[in-house]
Amino acid sequence: MTRHDDLARIREALEAAAQAVKPFTPGDVAFDEKSSRGDPVTEADLAINDVLHRILPRPGEGWLSEETRDTTERLGHRRVWVVDPLDGTREFVEGVPEWCISVGLVEDGVPVAGGIYSPPGDLLVVGSVETGVTHNGRPAGMTTRRSLEGATILASRSEWKRGEWERYARASFQVVPCGSVAFKLAQVAVGMADGTWTLVPKHEWDVAAGAALVSAAGGALLHADGSTPRWNQPSPKLPNFLAARAELLEEFRRKWVG
Repeated sequence: MTRHDDLARIREALEAAAQAVKPFTPGDVAFDEKSSRGDPVTEADLAINDVLHRILPRPGEGWLSEETRDTTERLGHRRVWVVDPLDGTREFVEGVPEWCISVGLVEDGVPVAGGIYSPPGDLLVVGSVETGVTHNGRPAGMTTRRSLEGATILASRSEWKRGEWERYARASFQVVPCGSVAFKLAQVAVGMADGTWTLVPKHEWDVAAGAALVSAAGGALLHADGSTPRWNQPSPKLPNFLAARAELLEEFRRKWVG
């Protein structure tokens, strides 16, 4: 098995998942609340999860998904598929076109390949650390910006509404609210924005695919304290997550973290 085989499997899974979500209408779909925070889940989430689980993991590979009950079984595998069947379910329910299907492959605790497909804008980003990144089939990469001056930084729409980005009101970069962290990371990987970060916890399934894509494009992934995230952990929750070129994250941490 080669990395090209992994990428072919990712593309196959994303194509099948895109078909699975077609019967559902964003903005007009029933949902349940699966947590005390009121996080929504729909039949679309579950249908996509079934498709991804059927196509992606093979014998000897682990599985971690937002929509599958987690077990310790995955911890015994070098290769683990980390997926969010529908990242941005709240946007999907509200009819906001900022949601996507997110598939990441982690090897030995490191995201090495991934794919994100956002049907509303027909945005397909696939890549690996060995092959680089493609945007709808064409080679792509991050912006070449080396300073936060004039940079476009994508922010969580929920965090924006809660006022958590008011601390950056005087910053030299432009803040653009956007749903789905995986969708934001995909845009950063192909140069549609300069960076994105969240200073609140995220689960591995939220960011594994996007982390692989940003890494494949030459970007940096950090926690706010400067440490490097580790993946396929017993508790798959990250305290915070920053993604951009290394120079931008260094400047951000120097001026704005602490």
